[in-house]
Amino acid sequence: MIINNELRNYNRHSIRLKGFDYAKPRLYFVTICVQSRQPLFGNVCDGKMVLNDAGEMVKSCWEQIHQRYPSLSINQYVVMPNHFHAIVDLSSSDGTISMPSVIGAFKSISTNEYISGVRRGLWMPFEKRLWQRNYYEHIVRGLMDYCRIIKYIQNNPVRWCAKEFEKEIPFE
Repeated sequence: MIINNELRNYNRHSIRLKGFDYAKPRLYFVTICVQSRQPLFGNVCDGKMVLNDAGEMVKSCWEQIHQRYPSLSINQYVVMPNHFHAIVDLSSSDGTISMPSVIGAFKSISTNEYISGVRRGLWMPFEKRLWQRNYYEHIVRGLMDYCRIIKYIQNNPVRWCAKEFEKEIPFE
C-alpha cells in the first residue's frame, strides 16, 4: 500500500524568523504548550496558580537551566496548568548559546523528569510527547515591550480564571 505522497513529501516549516540570529544577546519571550493542552501542572484557584508536584518539577527544571547555561539569567516566568511562559534572558551571553538550544534543553530535561514521575505512578501519562513540537517566541523590543510582557506573565493566572486566555493567541 502506498502512503499518501503529499504527506510523505511534507516538510515542516519553522516559525522562527528566517535569517535571525537567535544566539544574539537579548531578551526573548517564549510560550511552550503541553501537547493537546492537557492540564498536567496544577490548577488556578482564585487567580493564583497552584502547582502540583509535576508543576513544581517544571518550575525546578526552569530554575536550574542556568546550571547548564551559566550566562542565562532567570527572569520572569509562570508555569500554568497546560503551558509555560518565560523571558529567556541571553543579554549576558557571549553568543555561544541560542534561545532554541535553551528551550530544547528545558523541554528535554522536563520531559525526562515527567516520564520518570509517570513510571513511578505519580503523574498522569501523556500521549506521544509532553510538550508541543514548537513554541511561540517574541523578541523583546525595548523597555515598554518588556514591561507589557512582565504584566502579561504576572496576570496570566487571573486571566485563566476569566477564561480570556482561551480566546487569545499567546502574547504578540
